[in-house]
Amino acid sequence: MIRKFLLPVLAVLGVMVAVYSVVAGQRKLPPAAPIAEPAQPSFDAYVAGTGLVEASTENIAVGTPVGGVVTEIDVKVGDQVKAGQPLFKIDDRDLQAELAVRIAGVQSARASAATAAASLADVKNQLEMWQGVQDARAVSKDELERKRYAVQVQEAKLAQAQAEAESAEAQVKATKIETDRRLVKAPVDGQVLQVKIRLGEYAQTGALATPLMLIGNTNVVHVRVDVDENDAWRVRPDAAAAAYVRGNRDLKTDLKFVRIEPYVIPKRSLTGDSTERVDTRVLQVLYAFDRGSLPIYVGQQMDVYIDAPPAGARAGTTQPSLASSQQQQQGTENSK
Repeated sequence: MIRKFLLPVLAVLGVMVAVYSVVAGQRKLPPAAPIAEPAQPSFDAYVAGTGLVEASTENIAVGTPVGGVVTEIDVKVGDQVKAGQPLFKIDDRDLQAELAVRIAGVQSARASAATAAASLADVKNQLEMWQGVQDARAVSKDELERKRYAVQVQEAKLAQAQAEAESAEAQVKATKIETDRRLVKAPVDGQVLQVKIRLGEYAQTGALATPLMLIGNTNVVHVRVDVDENDAWRVRPDAAAAAYVRGNRDLKTDLKFVRIEPYVIPKRSLTGDSTERVDTRVLQVLYAFDRGSLPIYVGQQMDVYIDAPPAGARAGTTQPSLASSQQQQQGTENSK
């Protein structure tokens, strides 16, 4: 009796659970609220792009021409440096020892040159005495010729000694230059953005994935905007542009055109948006702005909007010329 009623009841419950699961699965979930409200550009039509903040000198990855162990670090992150200011030093004790030997060699070469000069003066004096004898019978012709040859020999020895002294001085200079290469100095005026080397670590030469130091001028910063190649024809050098800080659309700054990079490159700067195209190429446009009190940092991404004609406009009337771009860039440099 129980089996007669239990099995149909279980079957009905199973159908009800299945129907509920299907209905619940088709229910639309409400979209997640954004972390921050997106920026609202003031242009009727615009080109949007992701901008990456960088130093106005670009971010300079400081390297070392000679590999070795770091013995001194003269700066820290955030320091303002002048061009030619020491940054860090590679172990140069071997060169200091070599320099001492070279300096001693210079002193020895100079002493040899002084000896050769004294010997030359002696044989010249003897030759003058022999030539000053009035009675030709008292002077042997062969002896006089030997005195002349002795002068020539001493002149050659003096020239050799002087050349050796100059060579020794050149070796000292070369050693000093090599020693100076172990002291890495700031290439430009700017701010130390990163320090990725420590005392006692070995500093490698060449291009590194993580640079030893990163330096750039941040008094005026640039934002490098990636414009999708499909919108590249809409970008004009004289167009107004604005950038918004990620996470706060109220933090806005107007941009000043610097230049358009004339070579379109594969896209590298990613925003993480699920609808973002990654298999595309981008035109890079550089703008400048005074950071002032704006809480923006080198390496940070910004939302950039460039005033542009509508996408349906005629391309021939809006395409920027490279000449006008260069003239605009020249005017920017002159104003600086």
